Amino acid sequence: MLNARCALVTGATQGIGLAVAERLAAAGADVVLHGIEPRSQGDAVAARLAAAHGVRCAYVAADLLDADAAAGLVQRAEAALRPIDILVNNAGIQHTSPIEAFPTDRWHAIVAVNLSAAFFTMRAAVPGMRARRWGRIVNIASVHGLVASVNKAAYLAAKHGLVGLSKGVALETATDGITVNCICPGWTDTPIIVPQIEARAARFGGDRDAAVRDLLREKQPNLTLLPPGRIGDVAVFLCGEAAAGITGVALPVDGGWTAQ
Repeated sequence: MLNARCALVTGATQGIGLAVAERLAAAGADVVLHGIEPRSQGDAVAARLAAAHGVRCAYVAADLLDADAAAGLVQRAEAALRPIDILVNNAGIQHTSPIEAFPTDRWHAIVAVNLSAAFFTMRAAVPGMRARRWGRIVNIASVHGLVASVNKAAYLAAKHGLVGLSKGVALETATDGITVNCICPGWTDTPIIVPQIEARAARFGGDRDAAVRDLLREKQPNLTLLPPGRIGDVAVFLCGEAAAGITGVALPVDGGWTAQ
């Protein structure tokens, strides 16, 4: 399906990013995985994917808090493998706090990783995609790019910003064979929500299952913590020819959250 394509996935060594990388590799794409782990650990993940799916994979480490590192990531990925046809901006961090106590350093970090890094990678990837007349950019936003929850000021700002940024770049590239879309997951079984589950579990005597049920009842009508692979499946669809006419969309994969 995606044979002869090459993808860069940020934050690709765990959670949604790893699931997206696995699904893209299974669909035939070569994949550059980005992370912040030591090189040996990242190389091991890349080798496992390559062996499992018969594609080429590489690993590139970069701290996306550093604007220069984010700006140079696409170039480094292309040097590690080959020109990037598919860009998946997945890397993200989270911090919850009431606005009056929200730490300044956490604000800057969340905006840098969740929003600015996506701007830098898109800015770097679009010229090559334009030249080749084909490209797919999939930004993993969040249901919180569409609606709000309390105590998530920076995350909301970054994810709403990512949705808006994606729409703008979709319009700029609409006649270039490039599509730019967001996936907006609801509660998904990933490390980023572990602190929220643990905090809620304290109300239930440390019972994680009870905490998850309580979390889901509050927001997500299907009462299911989504497997990351479901997000990977949607990403593969958006990268395929069936989705060539879809651009500028923020697609909820949220168990009904935003239908309420």
